Amino acid sequence: MSEVADALLARVRAAHADLAAALKAEDVYAVAVAQDELDDAVRLAKRHGLDVGATGMLEG
Repeated sequence: MSEVADALLARVRAAHADLAAALKAEDVYAVAVAQDELDDAVRLAKRHGLDVGATGMLEG
């Protein structure tokens, strides 16, 4: 896997973790920010041909 792909997948993982933490903390603003970041990260990953849904990365 290329460095770009690795970086994009790392960004998706981090955004997903931030969203999970915001949901657990019940912080509405943090949830909105984290969801936006996750959406952006997933969009960029897909643009580069990465299927983050198929990796199981967004489950749980």
